[in-house]
Amino acid sequence: MAGCILSISVFAQTGDAEKLHENAKSFMRQGDYANASLILVRALEQSPDNVAIAKDLAYDYYLQRENEKALAVIKPFLEKRNIDDQVYQIAGTIYNALGQEKESEKVYKKGIKAFPKSGPLYNELGELLLSNKDFSAIKQWEKGIEEDPSYPNNYYNASKFYYLTKDKIWSLIYGEIFINIESYTSRTAEIKNILLDGYKKLFADPDLLQDTKGKNKFELAFLSTMNKQNSVVMKGINAETLTMIRTRFILDWDKEYAAKFPFKLFDEQAELLTKGLFSVYNQWIFGASQNLAAYQSWTGSHAEEYVAFNKYLKDRIFKIPAGQYYH
Repeated sequence: MAGCILSISVFAQTGDAEKLHENAKSFMRQGDYANASLILVRALEQSPDNVAIAKDLAYDYYLQRENEKALAVIKPFLEKRNIDDQVYQIAGTIYNALGQEKESEKVYKKGIKAFPKSGPLYNELGELLLSNKDFSAIKQWEKGIEEDPSYPNNYYNASKFYYLTKDKIWSLIYGEIFINIESYTSRTAEIKNILLDGYKKLFADPDLLQDTKGKNKFELAFLSTMNKQNSVVMKGINAETLTMIRTRFILDWDKEYAAKFPFKLFDEQAELLTKGLFSVYNQWIFGASQNLAAYQSWTGSHAEEYVAFNKYLKDRIFKIPAGQYYH
């Protein structure tokens, strides 16, 4: 009988903790972090092993710049079982905010060991390394892309990294994958600018196959197919010429390399071409970066295509399948 009463009591407390947690999350969504933490403290007292509550409380303190409190909440959970990669991600972020970068790096690496397919952990470690001018950061983003191919942040950082190098292939590919996964943010606009300028830099060399040292078979296939479109470059690089270049690229790639190198990004381009939406897709990527007023005029005169394309974007979920990693 006593055991039954105890079970009922524990259930009631857990139920209360869950209600408190939901109330706190409502405050967090409103940006009222002080009220959220006030409630989360009580929720965690009622359910001290609840990882979800601890994560939200630690992160809420972090948002209030109460990093010592945040660390005190999350640190004990690093030693517990049945935690997820977010515990390591939050803890690493808090250590970094406290200026304890070595501890932050240790936490991220420990998390990666426990969760070797966690894109967020590779991304956070890469960002930490780059903040210290350690350019091995790209290895972390590459590994994140390989292990967690539908997580966007590694593509974002890798595209920006490669844009500052001589080799533009992966800046272009990773950047376009990123804007297909994350299509409506300020970062999307940032990467679109990189893509337009990246194509200009790619075609600055009249022969893309002049220097192929160190290139793998996928990269050689990409350059060889792009090189066939070099005559179009004489008209300059803009949304219209890039539509022509990339249309020919996809048609040639489909015939010669699609079976050997199955790749979701190029399959997506081929589908848009089939649906008659490839032109508006290229305008969406390059038009506003090239000339915002001209882009707005174009969308106004192609309203039906523009509406159809936006519906297509909203209705689909873009994911890179596992195994389509060619770098």
